[in-house]
Amino acid sequence: MAKLKIEAIPDDKVAKVTTELTASVHRDLIAYAEALARQTGQRVDPVKLIPLMLARFMATDRGFKKLRRPNYSVNAPADDKGG
Repeated sequence: MAKLKIEAIPDDKVAKVTTELTASVHRDLIAYAEALARQTGQRVDPVKLIPLMLARFMATDRGFKKLRRPNYSVNAPADDKGG
């Protein structure tokens, strides 16, 4: 079986957020929860996967990491290298 990126659901403080998912994303979320349940042997609530997936997405987004650097300025002029 393929190794999933999410292995365990941590017990953490939460902030309530309401959102809507497309039908295809909802189906995939349920399928992911089922795959994780088979892998771990524990039932997984698909809703609990959403914050983990968002966190993983943001943690691996290079552009977002760049924007979060303390010395990065959104208003800084771009380097002019003749382009």
